[in-house]
Amino acid sequence: MNWLAQVFALIEFNLRSLPRRKGSAASAMFGIAGVVAVLVGVLSIGQGFRRTMQSTGAPDAAIVMRSGADSEMMSILSRDDAQIISEAPGVARARGRALVSPELFVVIDLPKRSTHTDANVPMRGVGQQAFDVHPIRITSGRMFEWGKNEVIAGRGAVNEFSGLDLGSELHLGQNVWKIVGLFESGGGLPESELWTDSAVLGPAYHRGPTFQAVKVKLSSPGSYQEFKDALTSDPRLNVKVQREAEYYAAQSRMIVLLVTGLGSIISGLMAIGAVFGALNTMYTAVAARAREIATLEALGFSSSPIVVSVMVESLLLALIGGVAGALLAWGLFDGYRAATLNWQTFSQVTFAFDVNPRLLVSGILYALLIGFIGGLFPAIRAARLPLATALRAG
Repeated sequence: MNWLAQVFALIEFNLRSLPRRKGSAASAMFGIAGVVAVLVGVLSIGQGFRRTMQSTGAPDAAIVMRSGADSEMMSILSRDDAQIISEAPGVARARGRALVSPELFVVIDLPKRSTHTDANVPMRGVGQQAFDVHPIRITSGRMFEWGKNEVIAGRGAVNEFSGLDLGSELHLGQNVWKIVGLFESGGGLPESELWTDSAVLGPAYHRGPTFQAVKVKLSSPGSYQEFKDALTSDPRLNVKVQREAEYYAAQSRMIVLLVTGLGSIISGLMAIGAVFGALNTMYTAVAARAREIATLEALGFSSSPIVVSVMVESLLLALIGGVAGALLAWGLFDGYRAATLNWQTFSQVTFAFDVNPRLLVSGILYALLIGFIGGLFPAIRAARLPLATALRAG
């Protein structure tokens, strides 16, 4: 109890003296807050991209591509392939039709609203079954008419790229396409795309009777293996079958690793500066109170409560800075919409930054680590300060 009483007494003493060192303390807190804000902000890019990809894949949905293809851009399937896929066991059916969506995937150039530089925007050709496989909702305008050069645009694409406002016309090669509707898909990948009739898009891009991929609604999540085994063992097919969730998770892996790596490097470099700031603050505090610390030791205070009190002060400053930085990142970045290149398809994906609770906690823990390192050596110095030398300081 005597040891605890010494610890609490020293902590109270240190905190009461903080106003005399408010300049250096504020500098340390601001430095740590900046590190946490940058770390959380950068990592929220990867989290937002991953969430967009993961929200696209349903547990009862599968994608079929040509064997060896890593993305739709690299795949090609014939109409006969699509027909065989639609007859496979495990495929859901409604109104007497298999819920199978053969789809085309092309990339068009559109300028970004923010920079006016051209970007690759995905344009998807679909059939009528697509709307039973992909849950989308028209929010403005109407659905495109089959057989016409009409397009509906996802909310994310409209926000990020010019020329996609309702009623606008797109001049692509010799063709003119009219934007007749805008849609949402629960924040999923389709919101980055333009959709039109595949029977119109195919001839416009000289695709012939082919598709890039076939999206399938399964009768249940448990029927996936039966469906996959039937297709991969069929000698008429040479296909690769994946759950949609697995496919989109793999597509997000590269960008998430890249963003996480860059964020870690940037925040690591900034953390070095923040550690030096914390060291400076705590060394200054120890030096300024050298005589007081020596007096306390002369009165019977042991070294370990002094170490603990200095560490608590450093951790408290780091905690305040970490919480401030986390809240700043949450206020500035959460929900902020942007677009980046999907390296698998070489097309743009729109997404919203995701500052989630896990990132906020990670940022605060990172701040506490900085505070621990910044307070450790000054705390040891305070405990080892020679009594005679400290009493002469002043």
